[in-house]
Amino acid sequence: MTPDLIPVRGTLTAQKSLNTLTWLRVGGPADWLFQPADEDDLCDFLRQLDPAIPVFPMGVGSNLIVRDGGIRAVVIRLGRGFNSIDAGDTITAGAAALDAHVARKSADAGRDLTFLRTIPGSIGGAVRMNAGCYGTYVADRLIDVTAIDRTGQRHVLPAAALKLDYRQSDLPDGMVITQARFDAPAADPDMLHERMADQLARRDATQPTKDRSAGSTFRNPAGFSSTGRADDVHDLKAWKVIEDAGLRGARMGGAQMSPKHPNFLINTSSATAAELEGLGEEVRKRVLQARGISLHWEIMRVGDSLPDMDLPPVELVSGAVKTQ
Repeated sequence: MTPDLIPVRGTLTAQKSLNTLTWLRVGGPADWLFQPADEDDLCDFLRQLDPAIPVFPMGVGSNLIVRDGGIRAVVIRLGRGFNSIDAGDTITAGAAALDAHVARKSADAGRDLTFLRTIPGSIGGAVRMNAGCYGTYVADRLIDVTAIDRTGQRHVLPAAALKLDYRQSDLPDGMVITQARFDAPAADPDMLHERMADQLARRDATQPTKDRSAGSTFRNPAGFSSTGRADDVHDLKAWKVIEDAGLRGARMGGAQMSPKHPNFLINTSSATAAELEGLGEEVRKRVLQARGISLHWEIMRVGDSLPDMDLPPVELVSGAVKTQ
């Protein structure tokens, strides 16, 4: 059945522009955007949807470039019906719950998920990307997830089934995570909130938190996140190899590698998705030439490019302020 013939209790919109739904504020339209009211609404919709029509689960768009031509699929975006947080002996969070909110509510209950505090986005995306910070990853705390498959069936998948690795997981295409359950160690709430305040201060001092970005652009070639420890070396951090290639502050049209932290790709004003992705690809090429290192995207890029889009040249910026 086509989407327009399926009765829903949520919101179904045809040709919905996605540029207001991503943190980078770029992207063409989705064929359809479905925002289910709750899990039953999502199950019923997927059960009736023509299996030939692709679906793309989308969180809050914090780690995403939607190309200018849009997405030929039903984009499923979870909202208020999926953002609950239950903090007890374990932490159960809806896929739409923001990582920062889960960290704070867990700390209130004396449970340590502080590593989530500075990670942008929602729990569903954090699970898919095995997000991590300060030496702890989702894989270290995840018990299981609830997910809906393309036939509308619910599954409870143990963490081991997701084969979580550095910035990746093994989840079938089109399967939608609706909930995750975490084992969070007990700790003093005041200590946890103090730790998160310190993490936020360090983040704000080194990252362009006031700019329009999607978090880290490339995975660290070392194969792990920053630990935050004093002995953490930077030789194989993505920001360092970009820096060494002379690309801190590099621009392409409205896209820029942040002068504050060169592994953050930012939309300075009116960048297109093509400019953002084009600058990222130019960075990858020049880092490979300079260091022999092939950077891998951490930001997900989806959708169709517009034909015959001419990209402006890369401009290098000298004297960029170094805070990272």
